[in-house]
Amino acid sequence: MVTTPDGRPIGEHDWHSSDYVDWWINRDLGRDSDRRQRLRAMLSHAAIVADAKFAVLDIGSGYGVVSEEVLTMFPGSRVTLQDYSEPMLAAARAQLAAHGARTTFVLADLTDPGWASRVGGPFELAVSAIAIHNLRDLGAITACYRSVVQTLKPGGAFLDYDLFFDETGGVEHHIELLREAGFTRVECLWRQAPLATLKAVKSGE
Repeated sequence: MVTTPDGRPIGEHDWHSSDYVDWWINRDLGRDSDRRQRLRAMLSHAAIVADAKFAVLDIGSGYGVVSEEVLTMFPGSRVTLQDYSEPMLAAARAQLAAHGARTTFVLADLTDPGWASRVGGPFELAVSAIAIHNLRDLGAITACYRSVVQTLKPGGAFLDYDLFFDETGGVEHHIELLREAGFTRVECLWRQAPLATLKAVKSGE
């Protein structure tokens, strides 16, 4: 069994511990190159011109890797980073300091039914990477998808790179859940089970 320095099995996360978050980020940096390549591929499906001015929501933003790629690829974007870990948001503030006024940070728990109203919006684009699966409970994940729809403008898109485990129905089931949540078009852009990248588009009406 792989464990953290304090003996905790990996998977039993303590996102409120600064020490644990520091350890996790340092470990995660080891796969930074591969992950950023996958994130750039995901963002290429945003269907937004590079110099457009638009608002983005980064769901479960962690230390800001996805947001950094958004801010670099779309210089006219403004990103709101949501996470429920203050240590992660602190790391994101440091990571994205050079982007200044283009970033907003919101501490909110995705299991709180009111989280969507706290992040502002509406947004043209929502993104997430290796985050929503941490809710673990399928009911909580389904509720999160419904809330994501609420944060988007008509015609807005949700790009999600995540782990879709068999225990929560796999990719196909999550595609159905996204449709049931209110997205009118959902597609799998890339898959290497249990990893996959999904794109879900809200009705333009």
